[in-house]
Parts: sequence; C-alpha cells; structure tokens
Amino acid sequence: MFSGECLVKALQTSWAIQYEDQGYFVIRSYFSESEMSALRDVISVFHEKWKQDNVKFYEEVAFNSSLITGSQYLGATDRMTLFNFISSPKMMQVIESLIPTQAAFMNTQLFFNPINPELKDFWHRDCQYDHDLAGQKKAIAETQVVHLRVPLFDELGMELIPGTHKRWDTQEELDVREEENGRRSNDSLPGATSIPLAAGDVLVFSADMIHRGLYGLDRLAWDILVFDATADFADYVDPDCLPTPAMLSKLHDPRLFAKTLSLTSDN
Repeated sequence: MFSGECLVKALQTSWAIQYEDQGYFVIRSYFSESEMSALRDVISVFHEKWKQDNVKFYEEVAFNSSLITGSQYLGATDRMTLFNFISSPKMMQVIESLIPTQAAFMNTQLFFNPINPELKDFWHRDCQYDHDLAGQKKAIAETQVVHLRVPLFDELGMELIPGTHKRWDTQEELDVREEENGRRSNDSLPGATSIPLAAGDVLVFSADMIHRGLYGLDRLAWDILVFDATADFADYVDPDCLPTPAMLSKLHDPRLFAKTLSLTSDN
C-alpha cells in the first residue's frame, strides 16, 4: 500500500520522465471546480480591465497579455489569490518534479482568441523572440523555462512537436517557423501532437519546444512560467509581479517567489 508521500513521489517521477522524453505532460482534472471558479473570478477582473485599457491593441493584434499578478489591474486580495494558487501544494508538486530545489517564478501570461480574423495560430519557440538561430540552439541545449498552462474553460488546446525541447528543427520546421521558402508559420507540420484541454487540466511544457496554441472555443488559458534559478533569467522578471514583503509573509508556501526575490535583489 502506497503512502500519500510515496504516491506523490511516484507521480513526480512519472511526470519528470515524460517531460524529459517528450518535453511536456498533461494532468487531467487536476483542479476542482471550486478552485477553477475562484481562479476565473480573479482572472476575469484582470482581463476585462486589460481589454478596456488596450482596446486598439486587443482588436488588431493581441492574442495574449502578461503581468497578471502585477498591481496595475488587481488589488492585494486578488493578487494574493493568484500567488497562493501558483504556490499551492498541487502546483509545487508539479514544478518540483522538474526543478526540485532551485525553482523560481518568472511571469504569468493569459492567452485568448484574437479578435482580428487575419491572425492565425503559429508555430514558434519562445526563445526565438530573444535570440538569433545560434542563440536559440544554445538556449535549447543549456536552459529551462517551463510553462504550466491552466485553461479556465474547455478549449482546443495546443499542438506540440514532441522531443523538440532537446533537438534543433528539421528544415521543414525551420522554414515554417521562420516563414522561409514559401512556408507560413501556421502551416501544418508532421509529427505534431494535438492536446485538447478542459477546465481543471494542467499542461506542462517546455517554452522552447516547437508549439502553437489553437484558437477557437472559449479559449482563456492562464500560463505560469517558472525557471531554474541556476540559469540567468532574473532580468525577465518584472518586480511589480512579485509579492510585497507583507504578502510574502502571508503565503502558504513562499519558496517560489522568495527564490525570485533573492535573484532580483542581487541585480
């Protein structure tokens, strides 16, 4: 008979093995309806205020927003709800299955359907927005940024190319991702795995694998980004998205944010 602790460790090992091999894993029905309802209430406040403040951007080019835990659109109570969700035992079990001792919080993002019908779902690696091709290869080989996607409603989910967190693009993948040789970034790619998601699921995937979100249904997905503190990602953190000292002292588990604060205070 497994004890609760042994079962958690067995699950963490299983998650880590799949992530190492494929670059992602999914946990179905991980969060209860009450957990999701409380999360939706807070995220909806942010989203509605953000849309009002970014009307032109939202209508023309937007498909996501960021800095959801910041102070611009949410008050202290709502921010604490998000911080406690991110650092909850369920989330920490998942995070620490991949980054056991040096996990640090980076940011959060909110993904939604674009208003502009000309915008198509597109293949990318997150590192392509910060690096040239040589830098992207280096990032894939040396660093780790993890997305934990929590869909607030049932959605079409994502497409991923398993294994690309550890290897470079084929020529076809590179042509599509970079829109070279007549290819477009929303073209189909061989080897893609489609992952529909339901509210309550969590999808964990490498930020630097080849992936794309699928537009449609009531898409509103909240992504939590974490990184290994031994890598140099502190400059990507906006201090306003971190808990204040008073908030930190009230968190059920402050370790994830305390680690980030220790990194940012050194800069």
